[in-house]
Amino acid sequence: MKSVNKAVSVKLDRKTGGFKRVWRENYQLWFIILIPLVWLIVFKYWPMYGAQIAFRNYRAVDGIWGSRWVGFSNFLKLFRNYMFPRIIKNTLIVSFYQLIISFPFPVILALALHNTMRIRFKKTVQMITYMPHFISVVVLVGMIMQFTNPHVGLINKLITALGGTARDFMASGTAFFHIYVWSNVWQNCGWGTIIYLAALSGVNMELHEAAMIDGASRFKRMLYIDIPCIIPTAVVLLIMDVGRIMAIGFEKAFLMQNLMNISSSEIISTYAYKVGLAQAAADFSYSTTISLFNSIINLILIFTVNAIASKWGETSLW
Repeated sequence: MKSVNKAVSVKLDRKTGGFKRVWRENYQLWFIILIPLVWLIVFKYWPMYGAQIAFRNYRAVDGIWGSRWVGFSNFLKLFRNYMFPRIIKNTLIVSFYQLIISFPFPVILALALHNTMRIRFKKTVQMITYMPHFISVVVLVGMIMQFTNPHVGLINKLITALGGTARDFMASGTAFFHIYVWSNVWQNCGWGTIIYLAALSGVNMELHEAAMIDGASRFKRMLYIDIPCIIPTAVVLLIMDVGRIMAIGFEKAFLMQNLMNISSSEIISTYAYKVGLAQAAADFSYSTTISLFNSIINLILIFTVNAIASKWGETSLW
């Protein structure tokens, strides 16, 4: 018995010593990991504690636990609100429109850049397409307003020069959807190619060499080698995009809003901000209810799409 205890204690000492040695040798890496871990806990997981105010009649003077529990009454209030169908419709239109239009462009651009033989041209195109990603949302919306201005805007100047009639695009609800989505394509298309270019760089060159020996053209090699190799990456990114389908950007939609396009530009995130913070009598419980409902829908969507992907293909998030 003493020998068994001694063996166990020696084993534990070795494990402890091994951990201490690893910590002593790599403490810089542990500190680097600690920074994003703390950020994740503080800004992503700890706020979940406050999600319970969606089920309470929250009052700041009473605190979270002191506020009266009201169950699902805030959710019923949301579902019965006359604005609910409109904001859900607008959010879904913008989200699905953006997903359908924005998703294929980075793939097409990555394939085109990967198959070009002119390295200088490739680097130039990459730099030009990456640059819009670093433009802030405020500056981007300012550019959109200047370009679409009915009096001095570049777009209306071209329309009138071609014999058309100038119009205020920002006052049109239908134009809002197109401006929002296509400006997003222009801003993020180049940045989205980075992951696909990384995936294409990992394609086995022996496949291309074998295809060239068999007489396959560049287009055939792209069609039957490059595209199948990046499909797993595309599926994973598509699942993640679907999981964010109800969480489109608040800043851009809010900055593009005005009284004339509000019927189309009012989405879940902007409505939650207005009822939760922008009113004189802010309703924090109702605003949290809207955001929690939004998160639940996103969670259901990502689980559903992941299940479909794992059933019909070999790629999924888990």
